[in-house]
Amino acid sequence: MRIFRGYRHRDLTQACALTIGNFDGVHRGHQAMLALLRSEAQHRGLPVRVMTFEPHPREYFAPERAPARISSLRDKLTELARCGVDEVVVLPFRAALAQQSAENFIDDILLEGLQVRYVLVGDDFRFGAGRRGDYAMLDEAGSARGFDVARMNSYEVHGLRVSSSAVRLALAEGRMRDAADLLGRPYSISGHVVHGRKLGRELGASSQAAGDGFRTLNLRFSHPRPAASGIFVVQVHGLTAAPLAGVANLGVRPSLDPADVNRGQVLLESHVLDWPGDLAVEGGYGKIVRVDLLHKLHDELKYDGLPALTRGIARDCEEARAWFASRHSQTRRQTTRDRI
Repeated sequence: MRIFRGYRHRDLTQACALTIGNFDGVHRGHQAMLALLRSEAQHRGLPVRVMTFEPHPREYFAPERAPARISSLRDKLTELARCGVDEVVVLPFRAALAQQSAENFIDDILLEGLQVRYVLVGDDFRFGAGRRGDYAMLDEAGSARGFDVARMNSYEVHGLRVSSSAVRLALAEGRMRDAADLLGRPYSISGHVVHGRKLGRELGASSQAAGDGFRTLNLRFSHPRPAASGIFVVQVHGLTAAPLAGVANLGVRPSLDPADVNRGQVLLESHVLDWPGDLAVEGGYGKIVRVDLLHKLHDELKYDGLPALTRGIARDCEEARAWFASRHSQTRRQTTRDRI
């Protein structure tokens, strides 16, 4: 998949089938739209192109009221590629774009910049300054300028409209199974493993058989307001052939010293429950890993000192082990029933 920053590129001269949106989370509704776009593009012999925005338009207009982020740009692009998108145009949402009229959006960006021949939008799609542009305007322009326009109604699962807002609510309330149903996959965060304060090596080191304490793999979340936060049972992908069970903290770590080198930065810190003996923790630095957040244990807590924090992490690890054991038992019972 090719990625373009902005729409003025020599390589964007090819006609395309296009859809437009924020695609935060790339949930099942997005996936259905992209499947339809891919089908229409194939019928017309066109590449599948997506136009999205960074930052989210509501972060530009009203940062204090902007929605929490489900996914980073990295994860959004990964999921768009998985859905068969050929090209993604990432438009920086700045003053010039916010002030552009709906008519100029069609002429300058869609026609001159992106060479659209087919445009698919959602039923609530609006564009241009003051959100004056809508489906009717776009359809009229298509009839006059020679490109097809279609819209897709809301996608529902069990009578529930699938939307980024519904995903955010499920994540905020810790309903990870519901979030997975809306996304069509476990909620996950990926990124490069970065260095932290190395404090995990000190926490409870004397109680750990390997003497490693509660070492963590740290990923930065690129936005200050993640849709999920707290302590989670997780699986870590990308270090070994099989995923590694763990427990993770997603947030700002209120129990650590204010002088923390990552102060103010949202981190996902994952502790692997059973670290493979032939894999050094340091070997993870710089690697790209994916962490699936499977079950929420509790919100972030502020502990009174490192001993209390150590005991809290130990309890979280015990609960995570119990959760995995319960899931394994349920899976075995289901397998047995399927064989009978």
